[in-house]
Amino acid sequence: MLDLGQRTLSFNRPWRASRESLRIQECLASGKLSGDGPFTQQVRTWLEALTGAPAVLLTTSCTSALELAALLLNLQPEDEVILPSYTFVSTANPFCLRGAVPVFADIDPATMNMDPRHALSLVTDRTRAFVPVHYGGVGCSMDQLLAFSRGAGIAVVEDAAQGIGATRKGRALGSEGALGAISFHETKNIGCGEGGALLVNDVYLVERALVLREKGTNRSQFLRGMVDKYTWVDVGSSFLSSDLLAALLLSQLEELELVTASRRRLWQAYHEELSPLARKGHLFLPDPQLQEEGNGHIFWMLASDATERDRLIEHLRQRGVAACFHYVPLHLSPMGRRYGGREGQLPVTESLAGRLVRLPLWAGMQEDDARWAAQAVNGFYAA
Repeated sequence: MLDLGQRTLSFNRPWRASRESLRIQECLASGKLSGDGPFTQQVRTWLEALTGAPAVLLTTSCTSALELAALLLNLQPEDEVILPSYTFVSTANPFCLRGAVPVFADIDPATMNMDPRHALSLVTDRTRAFVPVHYGGVGCSMDQLLAFSRGAGIAVVEDAAQGIGATRKGRALGSEGALGAISFHETKNIGCGEGGALLVNDVYLVERALVLREKGTNRSQFLRGMVDKYTWVDVGSSFLSSDLLAALLLSQLEELELVTASRRRLWQAYHEELSPLARKGHLFLPDPQLQEEGNGHIFWMLASDATERDRLIEHLRQRGVAACFHYVPLHLSPMGRRYGGREGQLPVTESLAGRLVRLPLWAGMQEDDARWAAQAVNGFYAA
């Protein structure tokens, strides 16, 4: 936001780690800039230790990680994939590109995550995967999905784009399904501008994942001395991220605990300041217990209706606070309607999507900034 002589608070600001320049210079000096260099290996080792995944593969984005996941599932045209409508388009696109049909599920109003009971009610004999999204770095309730999927042979692919540094029942987000995807876009808690990772939790998928990410060749086996030359053995694409980006990402990972703690404190400051409004029924706030394992990625709240939401956002904008709403439900988008989406199909999603407001939150922001922004929200309801 422009500073026009009044206090302003931008919605997001990427974290700048203290050793970024050093790590990048080290990478440049090494002469190895393409994928699978020494920094890539360090990041993979770091993420495998953090998540407990048998293998973590860096990708150019979370979207490409999900595209790699869709390839690994061997999806066929007309196979069905169940996912929440309240999510970014990247949750759906990778599966649609394989010819699969997205089946949209409603959400839990307490978390904005996919409602597992509704998801299970959508299962047919063509269902091949569940794709729960961990909205705002808070874990989706997946116990029912995981138990059902094991018996039905349906894969669980976690969209943990917003989930770095967060857990569910002590497990890293993205580590419970067969596959999980994380984003390192600059809007996430830590990032490298553009980047992602695929968590391969099913050990039987690791070797094929290594093939698919290398244009469908067995180059990984060649580099490990398992074959005397490498060649084209499967479908695939170029999913590898540059080692230069991995160097930047490593510097960010080294400060992940600091970033997560900062964001959790800001989340709590917002909640403390806005709780009186919630008790009076002006706003709905998420349960603070959700942040005990969350990563403070988003502070969201619900206004009474879409009109009030829009008025509140404009009120905050005029006072220098860059608040915003979030997703347009996928089932109501032009593409979603081509897959059978229609108004009235997902009543909880449709209601909450029109009421949700997000407040500024980024590591390095001061608690005083959060309390000042919250006071601007209070001013709206006091007027």
